[in-house]
Amino acid sequence: MLSHPAGDPLPDDVAALQALVGALSAQLAERDQAVAARDRIIDTLKSQLAALRRHSFGQSSERLGRAADQLELQIEELEQHQAEQAAVPASPKAATPTGERIHPIRKPLPAHLPREDEELAPPYAACPGCGLALRRIGEDVSEVLEMVPARLRVRRYVRPVMACRCCGDISQAPPPPVPLPKSSAGASLLADIVLAKYDDHLPAYRQAERFAREGVEVPRSTLTNWLGRTAVLLKPLAERIAAHVLAAGKLHADDTPVPVLAPGAGKTRTGRLWVYARDDRACGDATAPAALYRYTPDRKGEHPQRQLAGWRGALQADGYAGFNALYEVRGGDPPAIIEVACWAHVRRKFFDVHQAHKGAAAQEVLERIGRLYAVEERVRGQPAARRAAARQAEAAPETAALRTHLDQVLRQVSGKSALAEAIRYALSRWPALTRYLADGRLEIDNNIAERAMRAVALGRKNWLFAGSDGGGEAAAVFYTLIETAKANGHNPRLWLTRVLDAIGRERDLTDYDALLPWTMPTEPPTS
Repeated sequence: MLSHPAGDPLPDDVAALQALVGALSAQLAERDQAVAARDRIIDTLKSQLAALRRHSFGQSSERLGRAADQLELQIEELEQHQAEQAAVPASPKAATPTGERIHPIRKPLPAHLPREDEELAPPYAACPGCGLALRRIGEDVSEVLEMVPARLRVRRYVRPVMACRCCGDISQAPPPPVPLPKSSAGASLLADIVLAKYDDHLPAYRQAERFAREGVEVPRSTLTNWLGRTAVLLKPLAERIAAHVLAAGKLHADDTPVPVLAPGAGKTRTGRLWVYARDDRACGDATAPAALYRYTPDRKGEHPQRQLAGWRGALQADGYAGFNALYEVRGGDPPAIIEVACWAHVRRKFFDVHQAHKGAAAQEVLERIGRLYAVEERVRGQPAARRAAARQAEAAPETAALRTHLDQVLRQVSGKSALAEAIRYALSRWPALTRYLADGRLEIDNNIAERAMRAVALGRKNWLFAGSDGGGEAAAVFYTLIETAKANGHNPRLWLTRVLDAIGRERDLTDYDALLPWTMPTEPPTS
């Protein structure tokens, strides 16, 4: 706040006015410096946050994930304080040098939202000058976004009992169609509970507290019972998605740790969620994208071997040694699965070196890799043949020059340095790293799978751990359905509600294909 209140009379003396203007200008300059300093701090924190988030998907980076959360909070507090200061009414004599206030860009509100019109009556109906009635010549419309809290409601199914006076026969409609027999949970409630835990990351005990605020007692044990039964109900649909994923000729794979409660020990052990993503939209393929999640109690290499048994194609993944057996040559035949490595992982190695030492060598490698990504930006969405041609013409010479450069630098630096380690990481994977150049279906990196794991990385911070291996398998089912629905443009809440309603109405459902996200038409979002 400026020290001179808005209501104080201005002095008549010129010297006093000049002194006042000088004092106010000094205060404005000081405030502008403080705002500029805070903006620099926010930009710095955002840069640090982006760097931390790039590492927030592995077990060894849990500490970095917590640090990233703290940075998020710091940024929120600084931006909130900035908004508070901007909202304080300023003195007319305390205008900024430009006389302008900074306003955020406000986008039009979505057209699909329901509208309620409220007409504000004009201040008077007759002209205050002559007394004649006013006539309408136009209108201005302002739109304000309001929140209507979700409300629980009870749907009552009344089933009259009918009897024949003559023969005494009694008839009645069957019980109402609900997804879980002998439960009071409707399809929309089950979908909400599933999405709350696995998409909004709200564990069951917090959901129970949410229901309690509405005056409805739904114990945590009831919620977890419903979640488990719903997972069993939806598993056949998840397996249809699995079949679709494994029919692809190219997959993206990744895995992430999931804490699992060890019965009787009072501790947690580390399970694993794996994802296999099918998404060829970047090469102009209209086939529906999908993500398949699998749970295992550990990270042994036998798990991906079993999960991909019988599958043939190109697998884009990180350098996890457990995948190596998939790429082996057996009996002189070419391997059934072709390894495709990830340039994003290579870039992170050199980025970390550059951040730590600010060396020119790491910067040079980052710039060269950046030119490879520039080619990808230009060909994104184009047919595979055109992508391959552009890569051969533009990216292949760049990768050849980069290989020569890495060999030269490796001979010049200490073999124990972080830079040498990053170079050896890249060179040891060179055939797999450059395989994408000749095949336009392949991607330059494995970011598709890493994005598919983001929901898991966020969720495990909130629901803390899976209660058992069965809970991990249920999580895999729900993530498969939710992330695949999103990838196909669905609001997962609406889609799951329709799926559960259809299953409830037809207990012996066999046509799960009609419920798949790419088969069922999307619905516009609702309030």
